[in-house]
Amino acid sequence: MPILALRNIVKRYGAHTVLDDVSLDVEPGEVVAIIGRSGSGKTTLLRCINGLEAIDAGSVSFDGAPLPPGGAALRELRRHIGIVFQSLNLFPHHSVERNITLGPTITNKVDLEDKLAAYPAQLSGGQQQRVAIARALAMQPRLMLFDEITSALDPELVGEVVKVLERLASSGMTMVLVTHEMGFARRTADTLVFMHQGRVWEKGPPRDLFASPKTPELEGFIQAVIEPNELKDSK
Repeated sequence: MPILALRNIVKRYGAHTVLDDVSLDVEPGEVVAIIGRSGSGKTTLLRCINGLEAIDAGSVSFDGAPLPPGGAALRELRRHIGIVFQSLNLFPHHSVERNITLGPTITNKVDLEDKLAAYPAQLSGGQQQRVAIARALAMQPRLMLFDEITSALDPELVGEVVKVLERLASSGMTMVLVTHEMGFARRTADTLVFMHQGRVWEKGPPRDLFASPKTPELEGFIQAVIEPNELKDSK
C-alpha cells in the first residue's frame, strides 16, 4: 500500500485552476522528484499533501487514511509529514539547537554538530537550510516534503544541501521534492514527475524521461534547463 495516495486532485484559486485532476502514489522509501516550469502547480501540490491548502475535489490519503479536514487530527498528522520550504522561517533569536529542539542525533545527519550554539545570522544560507531540514527531521516524520529548498542559495552552497538530501534518500527516507536540481533528480530520485499546466504530464524513472521524453513539453523543458553535454551524459 502506498504511504501517500493522491486521487484526482483539483485546486482552484477563484476562476484559475492550479491543479487539474492530479493523481500520484508514493511508496514507502520512494524518492519522488517533481519538476516543471514556474506556475505548473508544483508547490501547490506539496501544500495540499499536508493540508496547508484545502483541495476542491479529489482525495489525499496518508498511510491508508484520508487527510483530516483540520483541527487536532490534522496537526497530529503533520507530525508525520515534515515540510521544508524555500523560505527558512528560522527563529533568529534562538540558537541552532533551540531551533531544532533536538540534540546531536539530528545535527549529525546534516553536519551541524559544531554549530549548535550559533544563531541563524551567523550561518551561511546552506547551513540555515540544513537547520530547517534538521528541525523537520526532529519530529521523526515518515514522509518529507521539500519545496525548491536550494533555489534561493548561491551556487556554491547548493552542493552541501544536496549532499544532505542524498544522505536522507540513502537512509530510506520517503521524500517528495520540488526541485530545479536536475542532476540530483536524475541521480537520486526513483520517480520523476513532470508537471505542466497543473497536470502530471509525464511520470517515470528519471533516466527514461531524460533520455526519451514522450511529449514536446518535457523535451523543451529539459533542453531549457540542462546543458547539452550534461544531457548527452544522461542518455
